[in-house]
Amino acid sequence: MDKIYKKLAKKIKENKVILFVGAGISANLGLPTWKEMIDEMAEHLQIDKEIFEIYGNNLDLAEYYCLETGGVERLVDVMKDKWIVEDKRIEKSKIHEDICKLNFQIIYTTNYDNCLEESFELFGYPYTKIVGVQDICHIEHDKTQIVKFHGDFSDDKSIILTESSYFERMDFESSMDIKLRSDMLGKSIFFLGYSLSDINMRYLIYKLNKIWSKYDIKKKPDSYIFFPNPNFVQEKLMECWGIKSIIGEEISPEKSVEKFLDRLVKEVENVRMGEIDV
Repeated sequence: MDKIYKKLAKKIKENKVILFVGAGISANLGLPTWKEMIDEMAEHLQIDKEIFEIYGNNLDLAEYYCLETGGVERLVDVMKDKWIVEDKRIEKSKIHEDICKLNFQIIYTTNYDNCLEESFELFGYPYTKIVGVQDICHIEHDKTQIVKFHGDFSDDKSIILTESSYFERMDFESSMDIKLRSDMLGKSIFFLGYSLSDINMRYLIYKLNKIWSKYDIKKKPDSYIFFPNPNFVQEKLMECWGIKSIIGEEISPEKSVEKFLDRLVKEVENVRMGEIDV
């Protein structure tokens, strides 16, 4: 495990790693879970919450909700209202501070909230938010790119929330897909805040493997995922998909992520000082 830490730190210092941030990172700030959003849909549709959730997965239920209400607009308005985090809470988040300190050149996130962007502002790190092709034209390479891969509240139409919108994203033809293909070539992927049950992660791994299938698999850079707690099922599947698992050391998922990122920041700093030889 020490060797993986050091190798990942060296790659981060050389700007050879793309960070993917999932819902687990936002959850540490107390943002609503998908279940809470499903409950919100059920309440608006006047359907019993427990009954509603047994009739499909999250994407199915979101799709049904949109069909019944005429669109995703109301749900997005609810999300905008409930997914607000006070500045002082972000300022106390060691996780978000360390993500800033690691100075990734490119960060992709499937989260809809603005916590990453706000943390970069609060901790004083320059960034560019990318939601669509109009933003790609204004990339500044001395700033971290925060790519909102599944949309952003600044543009309701960009939100990937329903089953049909997920299927459309899997066409590999959007401007964001083209950017992903370009960004990932020659770089390692690092997943943080994802689990095996997260459809976003499985979807991204599928996309990445599909992209890499067109190239020499021997030249594929190592990819990594952090799990807060040991899980032999997830670790084995990640191994089959060519992804190295890094396992946390604390019972609390939040404390586990904090300890991991704190060590990674120190390892990267050691690289900068020339103290690591991988």
